[in-house]
Amino acid sequence: MNFQTNKILIVDDEPDVIEFLSYNFRKNGYEVEGAANGTEGIYKVSSFNPDIIIADIMMPNMDGIVMCRLLKSHELHKDIPLIFLSATQDSYQAMNAAMAGDDYVSKPIKFSVLLPLVEKHLLHGKHTIDNEKKQ
Repeated sequence: MNFQTNKILIVDDEPDVIEFLSYNFRKNGYEVEGAANGTEGIYKVSSFNPDIIIADIMMPNMDGIVMCRLLKSHELHKDIPLIFLSATQDSYQAMNAAMAGDDYVSKPIKFSVLLPLVEKHLLHGKHTIDNEKKQ
């Protein structure tokens, strides 16, 4: 059985959020990269090849929803799970995020809530890949 480290890309314009999440995910055995906006996030997806993406919705240059839609429209990246983070209380924005991505977590972030969501999406993704290989 191959035990490779899962890779997480965190895309957020707040360096403190990237630092907090990176520290906690690394402590739990994950390899982590950060990006400051959606444009940088798209470049990092191609070079880092993450297993999952955690992205803020509202960022400069390119917001998380636009980044997600671009990635989901690309054959190589469409199956990467994406969890949105947002401090917004705007229900329209939350609905757009839910339609574009795979999950949604409100800020302030509780790592004890985010970690099980990440694990759930990673397990689902690996299960799907394992089943495709068996058939």
